[in-house]
Amino acid sequence: MEITLFTGLPGMADLLKQATRMRGEAKKIDEELRRLVVEASAGGGLVKVRMSGKQELLECKIDPQMFADHDAEFLEDLIVSAINQALEKAGTTAAEKFGQLTGGIKIPGLTDALREISAGDDVASS
Repeated sequence: MEITLFTGLPGMADLLKQATRMRGEAKKIDEELRRLVVEASAGGGLVKVRMSGKQELLECKIDPQMFADHDAEFLEDLIVSAINQALEKAGTTAAEKFGQLTGGIKIPGLTDALREISAGDDVASS
């Protein structure tokens, strides 16, 4: 008599294969996001920022004219605005890429879970 481990769970092997495939795809997307650079600006280009698709701030450029005007509060507002625009661009791009993985089906929390899965390998290998 043959004993099967997943007798009551037809399709379990397929489900595990699909999960493994999704994990591999999530890792590919994670690498794409690591290489992706988004740019944003505020104040008509007085402040420009570059951010990775992983939402890491890479660069912040401030037009020297801003220093001549001595308006620190305005400069601070422009920096915050440019960074928030870049964060939104990077977040939207990540959501779109991970959304492709699910075929466009919106599953609450899945994008974050896939990010954690793909990032977990980086932490484990460090």
